[in-house]
Amino acid sequence: MDKSRPIVISLGGSLVVPNGGMDLKFLSEFNSFIRNKIASKWRFFIVIGGGSTARHYIDAAKNVAGNITDWDLDYLGIHATRLNAHLIRTIFQDIAHPRIIQNYERKIANLTQPLVVASGWKPGRSTDYDAVLLARDYGSQVIINMSNISQVYDKDPNKYNDARPINKISWEDFEKLVGTTWSPGSNLPFDPIATKLAKKLNLTVYVIGKDLINLDKLLNKQNFLGTVISGR
Repeated sequence: MDKSRPIVISLGGSLVVPNGGMDLKFLSEFNSFIRNKIASKWRFFIVIGGGSTARHYIDAAKNVAGNITDWDLDYLGIHATRLNAHLIRTIFQDIAHPRIIQNYERKIANLTQPLVVASGWKPGRSTDYDAVLLARDYGSQVIINMSNISQVYDKDPNKYNDARPINKISWEDFEKLVGTTWSPGSNLPFDPIATKLAKKLNLTVYVIGKDLINLDKLLNKQNFLGTVISGR
């Protein structure tokens, strides 16, 4: 990949806070990986999802109160992303920009730090959408989506044993897989609202798992396990 442009990583909250607490092993390895890459002149924007924290709060609100607006459910998820983002920025506090991006209308001027951490912003979309905004606003052409799935499948592999992995897919065909609407707590490889904007901007998105060796292969243009979503 092109080192002259920042790399946007949409980091699934499930990697930071899976069910059962913080994944300290992953966080420690991710810390070392990013620092090593920055030492080699790479730059990153990392936007963090809500993970199980968001889903626990959303489920609690639904179970106790019954009918909850999507607006309120989304804000529960957004606050979970902010907590996760603050954790990541604290880990990288010596090299990261001091402000976590929470309002995407406030662009960072004269950015000098090699790393910026971001969280969720508005209801109606996931942090995938925010990753697309970062790519648009800061000159990146690619987004790397890291989550607990290693590839996109033609249908949900948790429900269908015959689900087949997809190595490469166009935005048009990907839209058919994920639909056009967003609901709070959805667990999709890339959210439908983000998909629409990424398609318009002709971005390339790589959906990979949590394996950092695999991420290193992708950055170095080697064979990697994942799915490429693009307009080509």
